[in-house]
Amino acid sequence: MDQSVEITLHSDISEISESDWNACACPELAQGLRAYDPFTTHRFLAALEASGSVGPGTGWDARHLVAKVEGRVIGVAPLYVKSHSQGEYVFDHGWADAFERAGGRYYPKLQCAVPFTPVAGRRLLVLPGLEEAGRRALLAGMAQIAEGAGVSSVHMTFCTQPEMEAAADAGWLPRIGQQFHWINRDYTSFDDFLAELSSRKRKALRKERARAQAFGGQIISLTGDDIRPEHWDAFWTFYQDTGSRKWGRPYLTRAFFDALHEMREDVLLVLALRDGTPIAGALNLIGREALFGRYWGCIEDHPYLHFELCYHQAVDWAIAQGLQRVEAGAQGEHKLARGYLPVATYSAHWIAHPGLRRAIADYLEAERTAVDEDIEILTEMGPFRNLKEP
Repeated sequence: MDQSVEITLHSDISEISESDWNACACPELAQGLRAYDPFTTHRFLAALEASGSVGPGTGWDARHLVAKVEGRVIGVAPLYVKSHSQGEYVFDHGWADAFERAGGRYYPKLQCAVPFTPVAGRRLLVLPGLEEAGRRALLAGMAQIAEGAGVSSVHMTFCTQPEMEAAADAGWLPRIGQQFHWINRDYTSFDDFLAELSSRKRKALRKERARAQAFGGQIISLTGDDIRPEHWDAFWTFYQDTGSRKWGRPYLTRAFFDALHEMREDVLLVLALRDGTPIAGALNLIGREALFGRYWGCIEDHPYLHFELCYHQAVDWAIAQGLQRVEAGAQGEHKLARGYLPVATYSAHWIAHPGLRRAIADYLEAERTAVDEDIEILTEMGPFRNLKEP
């Protein structure tokens, strides 16, 4: 690592000034623009810590990196000491199990990520114009910290492709995954989007939306000051139900949603109401170019209501706002029929033990080939019509 770069570790993001962090993570804020990535803003990460969603007892202990040159912050990275592999969505449970069965100790490890957030974005947050040097410094800093602490590994997940490639140049192992994103091809309405689907898929989605909207109430979309504290009370109930079924216990605390209320201009809350009472909802965060679907829940089951609130209403809103895409979270091939196509996601992994590193490298090489083939096949299976079809 360049000796002129000083790397420091911080166990609480409040130790890093918001202006220094955001100058690296989202410099567009200084121009009065919305952040491209709301998840790496200082206030979002601070909300996770202040609410107790991460920190002591959660298995996510902050060790955020700061890179300075002559006292000036040139780069930062969200970094955590992990005692488990939950809430990451880039799965390494098999690696941990194999290493520990062989007598190794996989945990603790380091995770460069946004907790509980399978959204792709920059992880090596560097001042504009200093990307190459800043990335090198932050990657080298993570590896040096890992070696000094004797941890098994460092994982930079849901990073950008250039960051993965920079890490691979530094000796990290590249990994490719996939998600399903909806892309706005300059549509002016949902019907414009439907017109690009095969006739069979188009009819199926219209029928699906009609059935969902016939649940006996109304669907509303709220953002900014239209979101009131009682809406968070309802959504907390939804979130607890979904979290208990999917993860055993919800990752986020009730206090986090109170903190999210303070950044409600970056939130889209889609609610299904019966007699004015919310019975289901979907939570999205708004970026400058994309809408990011995050959580869903309900207290009543109705056919297709999940798809309507999470996917179709998101597309409606993105079109109305001129956003370029909707990212609906991890996994889910059911999204394909609803116009969400597979895209590659990227990660990079630093592995200390030579034997474990060789085994993982072989696995990732085969996995990359399989993911590439899967993306190609799923894209061909997508709902968009052949151009020759009327």
